[in-house]
Amino acid sequence: MNDHLVQFYEDDVFLIKGLADYIGDALERGDKGIAIATSGHLDMLHENLLARGLVDAQGRSANGSYLALHADHMLPMFMENGLPDEGRFRTAIGNVIRKASEPHRGRVCVFGEMVAILCATSHCSLNAVGKHDAAIRVERFFNNLQRQFDFELLCAYPLNAFPSAADAPMFDEVCTLHTHVLPAESYDPAANVHMLQRTIASLQQQAYSLSTEVRDRQLIEQALREVNIDRLTGLPNRNVFQDRLEMDIKKAHRSGLPLALLFIDLDHFKEINDTLGHQVGDMLLKQVGQRLQTYVRESDTVARLGGDEFTITLSELHNVDTVTNVAQKIRNDLAKPFLLGNELAYISASIGITMYPRDAQSAGELLRNADQAMYQSKDNGRNRFTYFTPSMQEAAQARMAISNELRRAIDEEQLEVYFQPIVDMNDGRIRKAEALVRWQHPARGAVSPVDFIPIAEHTGQIVTIGNWVFRKALAHARRWRSFDKQLTVNINVSPAQFYHTNGENCRHWLTDNSFDLNGSAGPPEVGLEITEGLLLASNSAVMKQLLAFQQAGIKISLDDFGTGYSSLSYLRKFNLDYLKIDKSFVYNLEHDAANVALCEAIIVMAHKLGLKVIAEGVETEQQYQILRRAGCDYGQGFLFGGPLPPDEFETLLHARIMLSA
Repeated sequence: MNDHLVQFYEDDVFLIKGLADYIGDALERGDKGIAIATSGHLDMLHENLLARGLVDAQGRSANGSYLALHADHMLPMFMENGLPDEGRFRTAIGNVIRKASEPHRGRVCVFGEMVAILCATSHCSLNAVGKHDAAIRVERFFNNLQRQFDFELLCAYPLNAFPSAADAPMFDEVCTLHTHVLPAESYDPAANVHMLQRTIASLQQQAYSLSTEVRDRQLIEQALREVNIDRLTGLPNRNVFQDRLEMDIKKAHRSGLPLALLFIDLDHFKEINDTLGHQVGDMLLKQVGQRLQTYVRESDTVARLGGDEFTITLSELHNVDTVTNVAQKIRNDLAKPFLLGNELAYISASIGITMYPRDAQSAGELLRNADQAMYQSKDNGRNRFTYFTPSMQEAAQARMAISNELRRAIDEEQLEVYFQPIVDMNDGRIRKAEALVRWQHPARGAVSPVDFIPIAEHTGQIVTIGNWVFRKALAHARRWRSFDKQLTVNINVSPAQFYHTNGENCRHWLTDNSFDLNGSAGPPEVGLEITEGLLLASNSAVMKQLLAFQQAGIKISLDDFGTGYSSLSYLRKFNLDYLKIDKSFVYNLEHDAANVALCEAIIVMAHKLGLKVIAEGVETEQQYQILRRAGCDYGQGFLFGGPLPPDEFETLLHARIMLSA
C-alpha cells in the first residue's frame, strides 16, 4: 500500500504552508494533485500555487493536473444516518481518485482535511457525538481505496480536535491507521486562546511518537534476543558463545590466567527422542541446561550450540584443577535420572576439554579441539571427560585425508569386494559367504576397513559404498547359484544406510533388483547382516524396512553378538534369523572354559528362540570341534578360508563342491 500520512497542526498558517508544499511539489514534478479542504483553505492554497506559477487566476493548472474539491459540498454526498457510508464515499471521492490515477503514469497525491470533510468546518471538534467513529470510518475508507488505486494520501487534523486526555485512545487509533505520523508544529503558539487544549493534544501526539519509538525498541530487543538466545533453553546460542569466547580469550591474554572450554554432548539423546517423542526430548534439554548452570560462576558462560550439544567456558582460572572438578560434577549429575512428565529418563554425557593458551590461541581452534576431545570420550565408551591432546588433531587430520581419498577411491574404482566362506559345521560345505569391502590404495597399499569404514559412516559415504557393494555381491551371488542352488551371500548394512532417507535407500534394493518375492526360484541370493545399534534406535521406518526384507525371504543376521548390549529383548522383539557369535568369544576358546560356557549358552538360547548360530573367528581345529559339539550351525574364520577376491572364492567353491560330490 502507498504512503498514508497524517499531519497534525495548531494554526491555519502552518496548515496552508504544508498543504502548498505537498500539492505544489507534486505539480512541479509533473504529478497530479487533489486537495479536499474547506473553501477558505482552498482559496489560500490557490494564492500560494498562483504565486509559484502552478495555477492560473481561476485555480486551474495548465495540463489539468490539479483538482480542488470543496469539503463543504462533499460531506452530504457520502453521509447516511449521520455516519459516513462507504458505498457513497467511493462514489463521491473514490471515483474522482480513480479517474485521476488510472490514465496517469506518475504519482497521484491527495490531500484530505479530515475534520473539514466530516464537519464542513476546520474548527469543528471531533468530540461531537459520533464524530470520532466517523473519522475512523473515513480513514479506513481511504485505506481500502489505496488497496485498489495507486495514490498517496496526506490527512490533516487540527490538534484541537483532540482537546482532552480522554481523547488519547482516539488519537492513538488515528495514528495507527497511517503509515507515517508527521510531527505537529506551531508558528505562533502564544496567540491561540486554546493553548491548554493544544498543549494537551501536542503532548498526546508526542506521547504517541514516544510509545511508537518504545514499541520499536522493544521489537528490536526481542529480535536481538531471538538472534542471540536459544529459544528452548533460554541459554546463549552459538553466536553469543562465539563472541563471549573471543572476549574471554582477550581477558585471559591480559590477565595471564588460563581459560577452559568444555564441549558437552549427551549420550543416547536420539533414543529419548525416538522412544518418548520430541516434546519429552525438549523437556530433557531444558533440564540439562538448568543443571549445567548450577556449576558455573556468573563470569562463566553456558551455551547451547544446537541439538544436544552444550558448551561451558570457564574463564580466568586461578586453579586449573577446578576444571576437572566441574567436569566430574557435570558427568555425575547428568547421569542421575530426569523426571520428564510421567517418564523417568537416564542419559549420560561425553565431555571434551581444551585449555587456552596451552592448546590453542583462537576461538575456532579451541572449539575444534574441544569437539575432538569430546569424540574421543565417545570412542572410549561415553559417560566420561577427556582433555585434548595434540595427537587428537593429528588423528583428525589423518581421518580427513582418508575421507578425501575415499571419495577418489569410489570414483577411481580402487574398492573391491572380497568374499569369506561360511561353512556348515556338520559337513564342512560352504553354505554362505560374507561380502567384505577392501580398499587397495595406489600409494598406501591395502587400507584396513577398521580405518575407513567408520569414516565413511560419519561422512555418509557409506551409503554410496553400501549400494555399490550390494550390486557387486548380488551379481556374484547370482552367478554362483549356478554351482550351488542354496548359496547365500551376506551383506553388511550400516545403520547409516537405513537412516538415510528413512530407509528409502535400502528399499530400492528390493524394487530395483528383480527379487523373486514369491520364492518359487528358491531363497534370495543375498542376506543382510546388521548390528545391535540399528535395533537399539527402534526407528519405525527402519523396522518397517527390515520387515519388508524378511517378507521378501531375505534372511537377517545379528552381527557381533555379545559385544554390545546383548539385550535378549531384541532377540524376542525382532524376527531375526541368525545370530553371529563375536570372534572375541571364539578366540583362545580351547584354553578358556568361561568362553566355552558363554558360547554354549548363546547357542542353546538362540536355538530355543528359533535362530541359527554362526561363530566368527574360527581359526583352529580345536575351536571348530568345541563349537560343533555345542551345536553351532555355521562357522566362519581362517580355518575355512579368509576373505578372497571373487575369482579365488569361485575356485574354492568349485573345489569344495567337487570334494563333497
